[in-house]
Amino acid sequence: MNEILKAASVEKQVITDGDMALINVQAKTPLTPEQIYTFAVRLCDNQVDRDFERFPRKSLERLAELFVGKSGIFDHCWTAAGQTARLYKAEVVDEPGQKTKAGDALSWLKGYAYMVRTESNQDLIAEIEGGIKREVSVGCSVSRVVCSICGEEGLRCGHRKGEVYDGKLCFFSLDEPLDAYEWSFVAVPAQPAAGVVKSKRYGGQEEPQEPPADAGEEDTLRMAQAMQEQETLRYGGIAQ
Repeated sequence: MNEILKAASVEKQVITDGDMALINVQAKTPLTPEQIYTFAVRLCDNQVDRDFERFPRKSLERLAELFVGKSGIFDHCWTAAGQTARLYKAEVVDEPGQKTKAGDALSWLKGYAYMVRTESNQDLIAEIEGGIKREVSVGCSVSRVVCSICGEEGLRCGHRKGEVYDGKLCFFSLDEPLDAYEWSFVAVPAQPAAGVVKSKRYGGQEEPQEPPADAGEEDTLRMAQAMQEQETLRYGGIAQ
């Protein structure tokens, strides 16, 4: 089993009767639209990401089933105190005319989340509305990691992610999801487009933020080492 952390994004939603029916499946006591705040999350996509990994569309379809009912937390810290929202629906969205680096049609997983309005979460709602809290990362597990060059499983083939072999980029396909653990608000997601999806109210989805163009090699290495240390402390390291 391979544990995976990937990034995502967030979007404001209009609550429908259908949404309320699905939300109340998750709730212990029936809720009303006035009691809740809803938004949509771009959980992950089938694009080759910064880790030179990707979820194929079939994996996104399975994750759409697995993520329903899962909690939204902060920085992948698995504590009950950090639970802030819950997904009540998820679906795969196709982008006609857009291609991935792997050459297939671009698709992404859209999750619909709700939270109960309380005095304690008004600041978080304001930060989502204001675009401060918008980057998201997902935690899940897959049973197979497959090399794009040779089709070998389990990272045993010797090909290196990000290298080019005979004109073909090497990346690893994250196949056959086993479980979806949670989704988290984070500062730096692995997938550039992942995060809180913006609706037309906000002027459309915003472009992903890239690292500063003038960042030196030493600064880049220092940041990568710091991020790895954080993940090691939290999980014992990200599966490579």
